[in-house]
Amino acid sequence: MTPGSDPAPERPLPVARDLGTRARDFRLRMAVIARETEVALDMTRDRYGRTVHEGAAAAARAHRDKAAVEAYATHLAPHADALLDTARRALNELPPARHFTGWQTVLDGLAVSAAEIRRALDRPAAPGSAAERGQHAALWPHLAAWADHGFVAGNLADQNPQQHHKAPLTDEEQQAWTERAQAAQRRGELELTESWYAADGQPITLAHLIEDDDSRVVALRGDPDAPGWRVIGYFAHEYEAGQVLPAAVPPGVLRADVSVFNRPVPAPEVSLQELIRDVIEAQHAGDASNALLGATQRGYHAGPMVRLQELLETTGQFASALETVQGRQVAARLTALGRQIDFLTREVHDAAEDLGATVAVLPPQRTPVLRVRPRPAVDTTPPAPPARTTAARHR
Repeated sequence: MTPGSDPAPERPLPVARDLGTRARDFRLRMAVIARETEVALDMTRDRYGRTVHEGAAAAARAHRDKAAVEAYATHLAPHADALLDTARRALNELPPARHFTGWQTVLDGLAVSAAEIRRALDRPAAPGSAAERGQHAALWPHLAAWADHGFVAGNLADQNPQQHHKAPLTDEEQQAWTERAQAAQRRGELELTESWYAADGQPITLAHLIEDDDSRVVALRGDPDAPGWRVIGYFAHEYEAGQVLPAAVPPGVLRADVSVFNRPVPAPEVSLQELIRDVIEAQHAGDASNALLGATQRGYHAGPMVRLQELLETTGQFASALETVQGRQVAARLTALGRQIDFLTREVHDAAEDLGATVAVLPPQRTPVLRVRPRPAVDTTPPAPPARTTAARHR
């Protein structure tokens, strides 16, 4: 065989951590694209958030779609299959946990999106044509899926199996340190700083254990506000803890259909500041009443008070989803506050209707004050300055 006929050496496959970096790089690039697109779309909306320049908005989305395709081709296209294969192998090597079925579903969905994107990249439409814009628009949901959920595959590719079973302390040491930490917690000297979930689904929390003006970093396994948690390690600082403790896995989401990169268009709304200004500028009771009614309006064009209730309700759901004692307590408080806001909203709505029913106007003696003083006439002699006096010096 002649040298010219020798097969070309195969390119080395990227290592697992390089694959995880590819997914993170794509997500970062997509975050920049999303931010630039949002700025461009803001320029096409009026003060209430309604799109008034449809052509410019369509051009901004087309630019977004094209930039996203280019980012995927640069960062992920050559490595998507290897990343998914590595992630699946890592998932099979991890101890069983509640979240594995969901992760497997995410990986399957990413594989479907990768196949759709690959098919389009292999048969690109004519550059600059309407067909290309349509092709890119059809790929956007798949690109957004990779930007939203590719971190699951990237994290699995980064997993180090040797870091899942280390036990920094013996059982006797764990018991002794747990008792010390529990005593510090009762004194209010156990300061929680960071938490994450390990691959087995158990929460791990870092805390500063303060004893006699001395602080040490300890790691807790379990819910610190529930019985049964224990100390599994102590360290000089957080970095040392991160090198020894079980690796973090991606946290969950409040709602399964959430998408950071494919958000729904927000409903038009009037700000609370503008409603306040409407009342200040009002002269008729009906105008002030309308401002209050706008704050309590429900439905698609919900007002600020209704949105506040929705915020409390959603945050309560988040706190409950934490599945911790403290989270459930906060969720109960937010639920109670939400009921109070709902009652207050109804009261404000009734007061607004009563105000409008007065059909009154402000009395005429509430006269406005001019903000601009008239300029003096050209031939007017300016007033003489006050006489300057020299104060006597005293030693």
